[in-house]
Amino acid sequence: MNRIWLRGFCVVVFLVSGLAGTQVLYGQVRNAEVVAFYNLENLFDTIDTPDVNDFEFTPEGPKKWNSEKYSAKLGQMALVLAQLGIGYNEDGPSVIGLCEMENRQVLVDLVNTDVLKNRGYQIIHYDSPDERGIDVALLYQADKFQPENTVSAPLVIRDEKGEQILTRDQLVVSGRLNGEKMHFIVNHWPSRYGGEESSRPFRKEAALLTRALVDSIMATERKAKIVVMGDLNDDPDNESVLKYLKALPDRSNLEKGALFNATGPLFEKGQGTLIYRGVWNLFDQMIISQSLLKPKKGQYYFDSAQIFKEEFLLQQKGKYKGYTWRTYVGNSYHGGFSDHLPAYMVLKKK
Repeated sequence: MNRIWLRGFCVVVFLVSGLAGTQVLYGQVRNAEVVAFYNLENLFDTIDTPDVNDFEFTPEGPKKWNSEKYSAKLGQMALVLAQLGIGYNEDGPSVIGLCEMENRQVLVDLVNTDVLKNRGYQIIHYDSPDERGIDVALLYQADKFQPENTVSAPLVIRDEKGEQILTRDQLVVSGRLNGEKMHFIVNHWPSRYGGEESSRPFRKEAALLTRALVDSIMATERKAKIVVMGDLNDDPDNESVLKYLKALPDRSNLEKGALFNATGPLFEKGQGTLIYRGVWNLFDQMIISQSLLKPKKGQYYFDSAQIFKEEFLLQQKGKYKGYTWRTYVGNSYHGGFSDHLPAYMVLKKK
């Protein structure tokens, strides 16, 4: 255990030093805005909340989750978020979609960490009915993005017995990014627990809901600039994304109403955000409406999408060298970050 804590401490020191150095290196970089998404992998507090299946993340639970580990987790998540896209904007992402946090309070603790507290992040969060109590949320820098409307859209799905599966709502936030109207939809689609094939219908329903939300926005704002982001638990080439969400990886051949999967070309090149049995999946996706592909003077347009795959987020030795460095593997504490890598996209103005 002491070796694990020492490694985590060294990483924190290294990252704080590196972060400061990077800001000096890039200087006043303000010609772009960064939009990011990160699966925080079980950011739970240490309290056993009634009617929420969170006992494993308590001091008495099998993971022996305590204040020291919680504090370390917050610090590591904050360090990652602080570095996303600072080569394009030294202030970091103006908007961040998140999933796998237990409640609003853990987000309050996150934005008040030493690394993030001067970034001015505000929180949009609703409690979802997920049986483990995990939610989706949006962080935004209030001096750049001003929300005008927020909706938590419930995903109602049932199993083969007709019983409702408790899962995450989908968060829709509309507002103005430096004065320009933008819409963000944050997702965490149902997992592949029980098998990819048997759980496939659940992600189909999630995709249909996301598509309905996109269509609803476009019905009142034909040229709406929409960003769909999240952990979809499917790859860009799965039918939930291609057929039902209508998010395609080829921007040169988009039919009317189709979305562009900005992370799709990365997947085609073999990149991913999580690894399973030696194979990279790209579940954490950034998807945009076609209006963001058409540069107009003084308006934001899509520049690029990237996966944040830094060495400090990966295991450096052993059988699983190159895999994501996780907080836990089973009930064994590893002191890492997340089983997912973050994805982000860059918006520029012509």
